[in-house]
Amino acid sequence: MEKRIKQNLVYKGKLLSLEVLEVLMPSGFRTTREVIYHPGAVAVIALNSQNQVLLVRQYRTALRDFTWEIPAGKLEKGENPLKCAQRELLEETGYEAKIWQFLFSFFPSPGYSNEVIHLFLAQGLVEKQPKLEADEEITFSFFSLEELNRMIKPSQPFDGKTLLALMYLNERNLSKNNPDSP
Repeated sequence: MEKRIKQNLVYKGKLLSLEVLEVLMPSGFRTTREVIYHPGAVAVIALNSQNQVLLVRQYRTALRDFTWEIPAGKLEKGENPLKCAQRELLEETGYEAKIWQFLFSFFPSPGYSNEVIHLFLAQGLVEKQPKLEADEEITFSFFSLEELNRMIKPSQPFDGKTLLALMYLNERNLSKNNPDSP
């Protein structure tokens, strides 16, 4: 395991902080690591009664483009992930869900960040009023699993949490249609 020799907080913002570490590797080699600290996030696979997936479309400044992705958002300090998922779904889409299921947590970029995303399945959607924050401009739409699979193109990057959600849904669909699957 690496040993931290020196650490320097380079940036601290409202979303994340960046630290540059000097580390000593077990081999004796000294090197630096850049680490982004993130409070964590949630992502929601929201399914309507026709089993269509709710995606949000928003501009992502880092990409200089719009993305289609599952609803997601940052955890507030001390916030329960389920409460955050419920809040984000309502804020971004105006939907509440009657049935919630925690699926799993994952690290989207462990090579340089400690961010963890908690993935939830939301069903029994009830339409309410979106509560977008002032800095959010989001539209949304429902897509069938087949439409989502067609949206994925090998030559075009796609949002990682949405790809993971799609893989989960494809596997779930396969299991439902194959009674011999484990």
